[in-house]
Amino acid sequence: MRLATFNVNSVRRRVPHLARFLERAQPDLLFLQELKCQTAEMPCLDFEALGYKAHAVGQTGGRNGVAVLARIPFEVVAERLPGEDDDAQARYIEVAAGGIRAAGIYLPNGNSGGEDGYAYKLRWMARLRALVEERLDSFTPFAVLGDYNVCPAEADLAPGALPPTDALVRPESRAAFRALINPGMTDALRALHPAERIYTYWDYGPAFEQNRGLRIDHALLSPELTERLASCTVDTAPRSEEQPSDHTPLLIELQSGSP
Repeated sequence: MRLATFNVNSVRRRVPHLARFLERAQPDLLFLQELKCQTAEMPCLDFEALGYKAHAVGQTGGRNGVAVLARIPFEVVAERLPGEDDDAQARYIEVAAGGIRAAGIYLPNGNSGGEDGYAYKLRWMARLRALVEERLDSFTPFAVLGDYNVCPAEADLAPGALPPTDALVRPESRAAFRALINPGMTDALRALHPAERIYTYWDYGPAFEQNRGLRIDHALLSPELTERLASCTVDTAPRSEEQPSDHTPLLIELQSGSP
């Protein structure tokens, strides 16, 4: 079973990039972030032509937005993260498919909106931790993939790429990320590549050519899925194409096994 995540930075602009990635990698589930469209504007027919059913959670005003593309049967079980009833931002989708639960997230950046914006980021992470703990307590095979907007350690960003005051590297952000893992989740990429400098994001301009990147797109796995983890790779091809997203896909493969 192959799961992937890709912040597309406008899904309607990246249909060709997505088509090439789907044909090359053939994920069973692909979670998208930063759709920048409302739900009805999702280009579902383009993906159906490639054998993928799409389900989008867009946002009024064309901000944020998450989606799943699937070539296997799935059921959408949640379109929002529990914990704040008045949170209208489109940042979470969870599906049941292939005997597992998988969530796609677009975690708040935290650099806009001053301290209120940063506080929202930390609250969102605390809400996610509460959900993770609930899934772990019920022994649910659970994966959380997406744009976390956190560089967990210094090895996850090019030297000098961000100032220490940036919300992606502030100590509170890193502590909140560790709090997601501590109950029993595994960072899939670091489980298989513990020391390599591997990035999933490069700012526009010369950053990609100079490899001044960040690792902010992650896949966290429950113990049941960690045991099945066969590979975790970053596909840099979409970032090297013309008019790319500033992110590139992260892909994991799970061996077959009982849920």
